[in-house]
Amino acid sequence: DNRPFNAHVVIFFIFLVSNIGGSLTPLGDPPLFVGFLRGVDFFWTTTNLWRETLFVGGVVLGVFLVIDIILHRREAGAPKIKDPTPDTKVRLRGLANLPLLAGVIGAILLSAAWKPGVSFSVFGVSLELQNLVRDAMILALALVSLVISRKEYREANGFNWGPIAEVAKLFAGIFICIVPVIAILRAGHEGALAPLVSLVSSSSGQPNDLAYFWLTGALSSFLDNAPTYLVFFELAGGDPRHLMTEFASTLAAISAGAVFMGANTYIGNAPNFMVYAIARHRGVKMPGFFGYMAWSGLVLIPTFLVAGFLFFG
Repeated sequence: DNRPFNAHVVIFFIFLVSNIGGSLTPLGDPPLFVGFLRGVDFFWTTTNLWRETLFVGGVVLGVFLVIDIILHRREAGAPKIKDPTPDTKVRLRGLANLPLLAGVIGAILLSAAWKPGVSFSVFGVSLELQNLVRDAMILALALVSLVISRKEYREANGFNWGPIAEVAKLFAGIFICIVPVIAILRAGHEGALAPLVSLVSSSSGQPNDLAYFWLTGALSSFLDNAPTYLVFFELAGGDPRHLMTEFASTLAAISAGAVFMGANTYIGNAPNFMVYAIARHRGVKMPGFFGYMAWSGLVLIPTFLVAGFLFFG
């Protein structure tokens, strides 16, 4: 925060940490968690996406290194900025929250392992008992954290509810607006987007992995990647046993497209906008929506083009 050029650090943090780096387990990114809930093995993505992740992550990290070196050299002649947060001894406080974090992970895993077969219909939406229990547990753990954590710890971290409120409002609107789009996609060859859907299969009926990669990714960039992943998961057959074995490359293409290309926009993945909002509240001059897309277009899209042909072409 004492560098005149620092927005690129946050942008690449979104690329690498909020998206690409989460491609190896269901806990790393929402689409993979959706797949886990549908029956995909926990470590399936670890063993089937590590090459793609290593390639894409390595290229993007290399680009960051080059850009950071160039900007750091330019900063040499710029006026010095007083560090608003001088470096201090690293200390870890609030250790009581670590068991609570473990509890969150446990609640997530429980919702996938426990299938009581009980569901409730709310305004036509089926809510399964295990998911309701999971969400209740996570909310309870969050409340416990608020109670037992000292206020000064949160203040020292610069915590405030502003970014969370922004993300909640934005994605509430997104999830409302994407309902008809997802419904059209789910209609498959019978829906208004039938020409688009037909691209994912060849004339012989075999899946086109490269098309799955790009269509899942392109729609994930603007519709949120978790529901988009689910649509293409179902479009590919929806049977996790088959998708993890004879159609493993197709599931890998869907997974990679959803996770990697969720980084293309601020709204492709909820953490993207959260990081953006936090950085902006901290005084980082972040680019706007289209400015961020210029970064992703210059850095990510060429990388995805190469990765697509290397792994799914």
